[in-house]
Amino acid sequence: MKGTSGLKSMLAAADRILVIGCPGSGKSTLAKRLSRALGRRYISMDRDVYWLPGWRKRPRDEIDRLIAKAVEEERWIMDGTGLSSFHLRLPRAQVVIWLRPPRYACLYGAISRALRYFGRNRPELPAGCRENLSLDALSYIWNFERHAVPLIEAALRDHAAGIVEHGPEVPILQLKSRRQMRELLDLLGRPA
Repeated sequence: MKGTSGLKSMLAAADRILVIGCPGSGKSTLAKRLSRALGRRYISMDRDVYWLPGWRKRPRDEIDRLIAKAVEEERWIMDGTGLSSFHLRLPRAQVVIWLRPPRYACLYGAISRALRYFGRNRPELPAGCRENLSLDALSYIWNFERHAVPLIEAALRDHAAGIVEHGPEVPILQLKSRRQMRELLDLLGRPA
């Protein structure tokens, strides 16, 4: 990781941080730990916005209303990659942390999480959304780099182009391993 003292001060100064990445990459875990380390409210897109008990998805207009309300807060760390809400979240984010570990690491993360919470709720989900893992989810993870990454890159490029015209650049920090995530958290725990 480059310039650790600059990175630490950049993250400490950021009031709003968006954590994105493939399912199983560690978004929720990192976002919760960053939330504690930086004293920011943790917002889980799955728990706080998308899902109702029993894996019922909220209506799109309600999702957008909840996101718009959440991002207006002054300080937060939000996890979730949903491209359909980037237009609401990116303009308010001051830093984007993009988790990009290898495919096998994301598969391992999703499978181990499913086993750890099998038949129960994990903390990032609302009550009544018991942990499960489907072949569709595994296929999505397997194909994430091919299908989702170009869309994420395009959204970030489009956002950056708008920033050039309308405001300051939003740093995008890519972490490609769990080791880099641990190093980032260790860095934030060190005294200045």
